[in-house]
Amino acid sequence: MSESQLFEMAIELAARLPAEVLDIVARAVEESPSACSPMARTRVSQDVPHPYYRDIANDFLDRWRGLAPDLPSREAAMVLRVAGMAEQTHRKKQAVELVWTGPVANAGPFRRTEQAILQVLDSAQQRITLVSYAVYRIPHIGQALVSAARRGVQINVVVETPNRIEGQGEYDTLQALGADVGACAAVYYWPEEKRAVADGGKVSILHVKCVVADGRCLFLSSANLTEYAFSINMELGMLVTGGPLPAQVEEQFDRLIGNSVLVRV
Repeated sequence: MSESQLFEMAIELAARLPAEVLDIVARAVEESPSACSPMARTRVSQDVPHPYYRDIANDFLDRWRGLAPDLPSREAAMVLRVAGMAEQTHRKKQAVELVWTGPVANAGPFRRTEQAILQVLDSAQQRITLVSYAVYRIPHIGQALVSAARRGVQINVVVETPNRIEGQGEYDTLQALGADVGACAAVYYWPEEKRAVADGGKVSILHVKCVVADGRCLFLSSANLTEYAFSINMELGMLVTGGPLPAQVEEQFDRLIGNSVLVRV
């Protein structure tokens, strides 16, 4: 086992953590007497509030102890910081494409909605955050989510409510996702008691439609995850690769889950 392997692990960690959380981990490592000391793990447990981030940070600490136990704390922290700088440079390189479903106006080729979503899902190696107001008849999306889960991707799905009325029919969102997706994903919703209410009694709704993969690729659109949004509706969105926006969206939903604004079904 070598220090080069630890650096590879640090690069992976930097890709999965927000920059501020990576800095907390680096400081915890730097202040630890050695790889075998429990101090860094204690600091991470105290200072990193989100359980997902704590788990992967602690996994890195375990790997430091297992791969390079003789590497001094200061040097291990430097490995993390260099990996973080490399990741930030990578994230600053941003590409944006328009995504369209609807009448063709001969204005140039646009990526289609379902195609863009599938690209984001298929690119994921670590995490997927998928948010939609409505979900109905999306077999290809369901298959892509199950495939991602099979390769070890953690999946968070956020829906308007477990039961949603769409158009003329009422259906169960979890049923629309499919049993296989429900079994491999953590599904969250926004409880009514946590929502704002207008003067007339109107309760706020979760109207976001987006998909994020690994904090690097973001699809943001008017389109719900429905058959009609992928086929006959007029829908416009953006596919963003790189830059800070994908990670910011991912972190926003992480905070909502961590603060129990969104609750697991």
